[in-house]
Amino acid sequence: MAARPGAAVALGAAVAAGLAAGAWAARRGLLYTTVTGASMLPTLREGDRLLVRRVDTRRDGGRRLRVGQIVVCPVQLPDGATLLPAPGDVLPQLWVKRIAALPGDPMPAAMAGRAGPVPNGTVILLGDNPGQSVDSRTIGPIPLERLVGRVVYRFGRDGTGSV
Repeated sequence: MAARPGAAVALGAAVAAGLAAGAWAARRGLLYTTVTGASMLPTLREGDRLLVRRVDTRRDGGRRLRVGQIVVCPVQLPDGATLLPAPGDVLPQLWVKRIAALPGDPMPAAMAGRAGPVPNGTVILLGDNPGQSVDSRTIGPIPLERLVGRVVYRFGRDGTGSV
């Protein structure tokens, strides 16, 4: 029995459309960024590449986030200003930090001088290398809505990978 040429073309078109839709969905839901600086040593090193799954904390209120996860957000300066993207970049420079506490959690001991629970709608982000990290210790709690995504995979400069 011979295959009909029209059926093969239709099948090929359906497969191509499915692949295009999958690529669009992946691009919309994933982000790729490179680590700069030493704030996350020894976990992450300068030049490590990170695959980040975007999060929508406005829609889910951050319910999928967990203490210990590594997340990215636009760099926020101590005065509350955000660094703008460099010419040609789509996103501003991103911080890579670890979630130390979520809304309602006790304020971490690293947050000297601050007591009580983490305020609603905010998160405490800390670098793994305190001596080299500007983070919530410097500027305080970060609004949940500022989070861009959580790291799902690390591509090390030496060819290694991990979650």
